[in-house]
Parts: sequence; structure tokens; C-alpha cells
Amino acid sequence: MTIMNRRHFSALFAGASATGILAAPNIARAAKPRVVVVGGGAGGATAARYLAKDSKGAIDVTMIEASKRYYTCFFSNLYLGGYRDYDSIGHGYENLAFGHGINVVHDWAASVDTAVRKVMLASGASVSYDKLVLSPGIDMKYDSIEGYSVDAQDVMPHAWKSGTQVQLLKAQVEAMKEGGTFVMVAPPNPYRCPPGPYERVSMIAKILKAKNPTAKIIVLDPKEKFSKQALFQEGWQKYYTGMVEWLGPDVHGGIKSVNPETMEILTDIDTFKADAATVIPAQKAGSIAFAAGVTEGDWVPINPANMASKANADIYVLGDATVAAAMPKSGFSANSQAKVAANAIRGELTGSKVFEARYANTCWSLIADNDGVKVGASYKPGEGKIEAVDTFISQTGEDAGLRKATYEESEGWYTSITQDMFS
Repeated sequence: MTIMNRRHFSALFAGASATGILAAPNIARAAKPRVVVVGGGAGGATAARYLAKDSKGAIDVTMIEASKRYYTCFFSNLYLGGYRDYDSIGHGYENLAFGHGINVVHDWAASVDTAVRKVMLASGASVSYDKLVLSPGIDMKYDSIEGYSVDAQDVMPHAWKSGTQVQLLKAQVEAMKEGGTFVMVAPPNPYRCPPGPYERVSMIAKILKAKNPTAKIIVLDPKEKFSKQALFQEGWQKYYTGMVEWLGPDVHGGIKSVNPETMEILTDIDTFKADAATVIPAQKAGSIAFAAGVTEGDWVPINPANMASKANADIYVLGDATVAAAMPKSGFSANSQAKVAANAIRGELTGSKVFEARYANTCWSLIADNDGVKVGASYKPGEGKIEAVDTFISQTGEDAGLRKATYEESEGWYTSITQDMFS
């Protein structure tokens, strides 16, 4: 385990192991209140930054994140479609360590001993806490689709977690034979980023239209409807006429299995042969949430007023891992929830003012060049759940100027949220 602060940062990168997990003695107990944040994404990085920044040194903040560089899942579709390069969605933790004094520990959080309030790390070290924030994202339920597995994802990548799988998927799409078929197996509800699979379809269609215009895309969906459906289908008809075929369960009858060796997807009515494919299985909270004992079923129920786990008031859970009712599983949601949790934790540990919780989310999607659409809402704590207050969604038939402005708004948001997370 390595603690990344002003003193250790240079040594960390000079002596990092190939696995990105380094060993060191246990972290000593701090005299001031200690908050440990597990996860360095939209929820975790934001929570750590706001806790450190707003407490002005009154709270000792440690963030545990295995990766030294974080690649956002949001906007990875724009990389796929050629609108961004891969480096542009990658971000480091230098500013959190240097600018805010956060101890950034590059290790895997393996388990939580709630009796003694310690996070146990894969390196064998442990970190003590007074309050614990978990923002572990999702894990894949590989066995939710017969034939799919960790090994199969190398052939039929899900590319639904930050990392290099999206690069693999892009390479496979670009290498498709002329007139070939791309197949997507979409995920069942609930899952990370509701419009994401259909923006992915749009970006793959953009690639194929330019490089392989006689190719086809088939979407096998376990759901009867999906987020922004009218907007996406309008766009597919407008820009990619005849290329995209979406099949819901009333048509395909049910997705039975996949065979990565033959690149076949079997449904109740047919077998679909793919030249390239993405399979996005069902999902669940990241494993550390289960290890901490805060899950119910696949997800973590939370207190809507402050994002504290309903199972343990000293453990706060953010983002995709939660049951956040009206709020979707998105980077924007996680960032918003992190600020509420940080304010509540700081108030409890230091006596500072705690403001009434308010949440927000917007999910932008790009369909084609300068054709962006969005859906979102503001939220407040309700009776046992988070409730939507004001909702909005782009409309079919909007003029090109508005769609371009929506896309430009999304680009501005990406810059803003990544600064909010990492600056």
C-alpha cells in the first residue's frame, strides 16, 4: 500500500509495481476524525475532495483506489465514436494529493471490519475510519447470460466499466468485414447509465456508416422499452437509415445464451451470428459493498437525506451501487450524491452546518455530429426514498441549432465535473 501525499507522490510513481498495488505498514491512527473513501470515481473522488477542501484540515481523509489513472465511463462512447481520444477521458489523482492533502492509497479494498472500523486492503494493510464512504461502482453478473464469462469479455467486451475494454471494442468494430453484422446484447434494468447502450449503438453506427456502410447493427434487448427511445430511434432513422434494428423481448422471445467461440447469440426464435459484439450483462453493486454488509439483494439501500447506508449509519454509499429510487445510476448522480454525503459527514464530525439535501442529474447522449439530446431532473429526499422534483427531456423534431447547443452543453459539463472531481 502506498500513501500518496506531497512527500510520497514522486516516490510512488518511481517505485510503483506492475500490478499497481504496493505494500506498506498499517496507517497509524490519526488524532483528528478519520474518513476513508473507497473508490476514486465520480462519487468517491468528489466526496474525498469536498471533505478535505471544506473541512480545511479538520478531517483526515484517505481515499483508496487501485488505479493510478481513472478513465471515465461517461464519455467513453464519444471516444468510441471518434469524437475524443482515449487520453482525454483519463484523469490522475495528483491534485487531490497535492492540493488537498488527501492520502491517496493505491490498493484494493478487500473487506471491512465494522466492529473495529477498519478497511482491510489486499496488500495486508488496514485503514481505520470514523466514517466510511463507499463508491465502488458496479460489478458484472456474468452468469446472468449463459455462456458469458470473464474470459468471454475479451471476445464480446461489455466495456461497461472504466478501462481498456472500450479500446478493444472500437478495434473490433473497425475490423469488421464489409457488410458484417454487429450485435449488442443490452442489459436488463437496473444498470449503469440508462441511455448509454443506445448512445453506443449510435456511435458504432457512425463508425460503420463512414467505413463499412453496408454493415448492420442488431440490438437484442431484454427490456420492452429504453431511455430516450423515441429520440434514439428518430436519430437512427435519420442518420443511419436501415442500419440499426432494435429487437425487444416481444420479438426475440428472450436471450438464451451467447457463444464467444462461434460469435453466436441464441434467442427463443433465432440464432444471431455476429462479426463483432458487445454483451452487457446484468449488474450489481461493487464487491466491497457486499463485504461491508450493507447490501440488500444486489444493491445498497440508503437514507435519502444523507446517503448513509440503511444498514450502518457510519457507512455512506454513493453512485451506481445504491438504490437511489428516482435517481439513475450515472456519473452526474454520483457527483451530486457525494456533495450531500460530504456535507453530512463533515457536520457530524466537526459540528459544521448541514444543509438540506438536494440532488440533480442530467444524462446527455450524442446521436450524430452535433446532435445531442438529454434527460434529467432535480431531486429531494422523500418518505424513505429520493424523489424527482422537476424533470426534463429533449423532444423529437428539435431543430439543429438546439441539438448542437445540447451537445456543446454536454462537453462543458464534462470539463466541469472532471474538474470538480480531480482539481
